[in-house]
Amino acid sequence: MKVLMSGNEAIARGAYEAGVRFAAAYPGTPSTEILENFCKYEGVYAEWSPNEKVAVEVAIGAALAGEKAMAVMKHVGVNVAADPVFTVSYTGTNSALVIISADDPSLHSSQNEQDNRHYARSAKIPMLEPADAQEAKEYIKLAFEISEKFDTPVFLRSTTRVSHSKSVVTLSEPAPYEDKTDFTYNAQKYVMVPNCARIRRAEVEKRQQALREFAETFPENRMEINNPDVGIITAGMPYNYAKEVFPDYSYLKLGMVYPLPEQLIRDFAHKVKKIYVIEELDPFLEEQIKALGIKVIGKETFPYTNEFDPGVLRNAIAGTTEPLSPYQESLSPRPPNLCPGCPHRGLFYALKKQKAFVHGDIGCYTLSYMKPLEGLHSCICMGASIGMAHGMSKAMKEKGKGKVVGVIGDSTFLHSGITPLLNMAYNRSDALIIILDNSTTAMTGMQEHPGTGYTLMGKEANKVNLKDLISSLGIENIKIIDPFDQKATISAIKEELSKEGPSVIIAQSPCALFKRANIKPKPALKVDPDKCEGCKSCLGLNCPPISWKKGITKEGSKRKGISFIDEALCNGCGLCAQVCKFEAIS
Repeated sequence: MKVLMSGNEAIARGAYEAGVRFAAAYPGTPSTEILENFCKYEGVYAEWSPNEKVAVEVAIGAALAGEKAMAVMKHVGVNVAADPVFTVSYTGTNSALVIISADDPSLHSSQNEQDNRHYARSAKIPMLEPADAQEAKEYIKLAFEISEKFDTPVFLRSTTRVSHSKSVVTLSEPAPYEDKTDFTYNAQKYVMVPNCARIRRAEVEKRQQALREFAETFPENRMEINNPDVGIITAGMPYNYAKEVFPDYSYLKLGMVYPLPEQLIRDFAHKVKKIYVIEELDPFLEEQIKALGIKVIGKETFPYTNEFDPGVLRNAIAGTTEPLSPYQESLSPRPPNLCPGCPHRGLFYALKKQKAFVHGDIGCYTLSYMKPLEGLHSCICMGASIGMAHGMSKAMKEKGKGKVVGVIGDSTFLHSGITPLLNMAYNRSDALIIILDNSTTAMTGMQEHPGTGYTLMGKEANKVNLKDLISSLGIENIKIIDPFDQKATISAIKEELSKEGPSVIIAQSPCALFKRANIKPKPALKVDPDKCEGCKSCLGLNCPPISWKKGITKEGSKRKGISFIDEALCNGCGLCAQVCKFEAIS
């Protein structure tokens, strides 16, 4: 049976066909849809864990019990999970463990563009990289086979283009599920105190040698000998781009990007006159191939940054900067914006007026850094807003330069904000933390988390009480506000900024797109042209339904135009009416 699937859907299907029935993840674009699809298959267990480190630890536990287990995350999630990842490489997995890293060249939805192939080499874990959805389905099955055969975790690396593009996939019958769950007692193998870890370290090197030999005959590392004048070594999505532009060249397509098949690469080099290494982001393959003494052309020709496309490759090899690519379109800029009725908008409008330094975090609310809101001034990684606010407040306290604010979403707070908030309480920070509780993991598509009361599988669960949790950490100053109430929001922020010691405000209001919140639609607002004085205060909200009409004057007024509200977009949240000094919006 053939179906059209995205790479993420295909990975979920491939895992199920491989007999996998256990998976854990934290949602993050471009990886999210893998578990959203996997959880729909019969007889599986899948969970959203509070963060990626926990997801990997959960999957390790399942693998040690005999289950084939999968942990899924975007590329920056591997940073969070790195601690257990590096050590499970020593212990092995007993059954099988595959860790999926969905990288994001061109930073479509990420704070950096890191190349996670480096994790494979650093942790001494084999890595496979598919080029399309069909390969994604097959490679995840191969990853589980390699994991079982060599008693090692295996990375499967996807990229945004593989994860989200769709192609035809041939489905196979799922392998029968084998219940092999049982406790395995082997302290020397699984208890990584120094004495045991030294022994396992040597085992890792033995495994590395076996994997290098395996890579030489791995069928997804394959040569395509055509025109011997030019050879291309590549992997993943860039293989498709290169084949489209240069179908007659010779290719060494690598399905396993770590460890590399050294002899196969040497054999290929003997068959062609000139070799290009085509890879997105870092010269990961190029450096290793050059270390073998093989002359190749790589990053001196191809870009270090951003996704490739056929035009990029054609231009690079032709040595031209002409806009030959049909994939680059000249579109009008459309900056991202908070949705109409977003509860974050009023909060950041109020924050801007306080002129405090606001440390941001990863979430929809990060968009508030742009004009005209300009209510956020830093963003590093998940959970960092709290730690950075604490550090800045400590550095500035003795200089009398005022209080610092950190903002963080509810899902992000439960992901990695609890520990730095504990640190604030313990070390008596003077920062104000605002938790933007919109009842879901909104940015990646409304996923559940421990504060929603539901699991990924749709079952009711314990719902974290944020106020009680924060109080238990030692924070005494806690307020809950409705961010749509501008007066109350401004008053609460001013009050907490004036207090000594750490403070927390919980801004509670569900995401405007969250179906379970059952938000009842309100009538759209309108601007009364007779009352509008053209002050543009409402435009400062940057709300999509509000625009400006020039040239509409009024006798006795200095106005040069009026605001206009598109009723088709407005959901009646009422913020604009609250900021209008002339009561022109109703």
